Amino acid sequence: MIDARDRMDGLVEAMLTVTSGLDLDETLRTIVHTAITLSDAGYGALGVRGHDLLLDQFIYEGIDEATRAHIGDLPEGRGVLGLLVSQPKTIRLQNLADHPASVGFPANHPPMRTFLGVPIRIRDEVYGNLYLTEKSGGQLFTEDDEVIVQALAAAAGTAIDNARLYESARTRQAWIAATRDVATEFLAGTDSDQVIARVVSDARTLTRSEWSFLAVTDDPELPVDETTELTIAELSSPGAELSSPVVHTTDTAIGQVFRVGSPLRYTDTDDIDLGVEIPEAGPTLILPLHAQGSAFGVLVLLRSAKSAPYSDEVVELAAAFTDQAALAIKLAEAQQRVRELDILTDRDRIARDLHDHVIQRLFAAGLSLQTTVSRARSAEVRERLSDVINDLQDVVQEIRTSIFDLHGGNSQSTRLRQRIEQLIKQHTGDLELRTSLRITGPLSVVDAELGDHAEAVVREAVSNAVRHSGAAVLTVEIDVADDLTIIITDDGCGIPDDITPSGLHNLTARAEQADGHFTMERSGEYGGTRLHWSVPLH
Repeated sequence: MIDARDRMDGLVEAMLTVTSGLDLDETLRTIVHTAITLSDAGYGALGVRGHDLLLDQFIYEGIDEATRAHIGDLPEGRGVLGLLVSQPKTIRLQNLADHPASVGFPANHPPMRTFLGVPIRIRDEVYGNLYLTEKSGGQLFTEDDEVIVQALAAAAGTAIDNARLYESARTRQAWIAATRDVATEFLAGTDSDQVIARVVSDARTLTRSEWSFLAVTDDPELPVDETTELTIAELSSPGAELSSPVVHTTDTAIGQVFRVGSPLRYTDTDDIDLGVEIPEAGPTLILPLHAQGSAFGVLVLLRSAKSAPYSDEVVELAAAFTDQAALAIKLAEAQQRVRELDILTDRDRIARDLHDHVIQRLFAAGLSLQTTVSRARSAEVRERLSDVINDLQDVVQEIRTSIFDLHGGNSQSTRLRQRIEQLIKQHTGDLELRTSLRITGPLSVVDAELGDHAEAVVREAVSNAVRHSGAAVLTVEIDVADDLTIIITDDGCGIPDDITPSGLHNLTARAEQADGHFTMERSGEYGGTRLHWSVPLH
């Protein structure tokens, strides 16, 4: 009587212990430990049933890590363990090996004879099973043991359900936080590539996937039905790379999601053409990036083969996250266009002010000086005034070039000017060499490829002048009209006729590549070099 009362008190205390935790993994370990204590067993385990009726998790106690390593893989749910999975009813055995479903033990497994297996249910769902073996003292598991462990299993089901609900709530909070952070970063003007990388990484982490990637269309204006491929813009997968950055959309699963705009979920992809080759891929979730009636990409999440498929909850949360990310991307693009429009408006205002006020005043000053030249009696004064007038004309020309660039609204032209100014400074900054850069015409019409050519030409020419010419004056002139023309002149000793630096061959090759020409000649009677590089603007 006392023993029965003690066992009931122990059961009540065990139930309180089991149901007190909210962390799922810790709750599962507590259930195993409590079951061993109540039944006086030597070994205990809890097998979590997977989607394929095999064991998805196996939490054990009573076997040390060294023995566990010698045994090999954890049980998958074969034999008597599998019988409990397929037919969830309590099993109590005097000798485990005598049961018809027994398949024996792997090598190095400790001997186990007596056995008690009890299913754990959560409402109408069989979550898993409790396995207990080797009651102490060589005794058999009794009917009382069976009743107590069944009662514990009922409490364990409630505890697991609570822990899963808590984990689900935490997961939803994590998705909400990720959605908020992505939207905030996009709208704050953070670099879009950086934020997209975060979208892909967060999606992989929150869905517990092995791979995730974002594939986008190269031409958002192209109708969806005419899009034949997408380009992978971001991949998140530790230590793995895809064989190709291109995703085909014709008659493929990814193409279907891109065109239709609805998520697709697969348990495995053995017989599915995704549109890109992904080795050892298992469960797959494909989500569309659609916003404001515009389709511009897909987010693909994959788990390794034999992993659990994506649950309905994960699909729901991931789809909401992707929808919000797509909307944030579109809003950020619209915000960027508004900012660019504001910049263009400011540029137009500055350009008008320069043209209407600054240039006119400089013209007036120049005309006044020209009148003064004719009245000056000293030849030296007339020469100095003429120099000032020429300088004013150069200033006016530079202002006009700036006006062209301001109206162009192309940051490429500004960057090109800055790059050329910077490289000239880098090559000549520590030398007693007077340099000047004159740019006429709108740099905004020079595309990125020609801009790279121009930068390389100036770098090579300035480098040659610094190393070989011994010049005191170096002039770089860039003219943008029907052609892009670069003229670099120095007053140095010139390049000997029998020496052609290898770098000059590159200038010739660059000119020919762009259907232009390159020449080099002496710039004066006593030396100096003049390089002339010109290519048409297509």
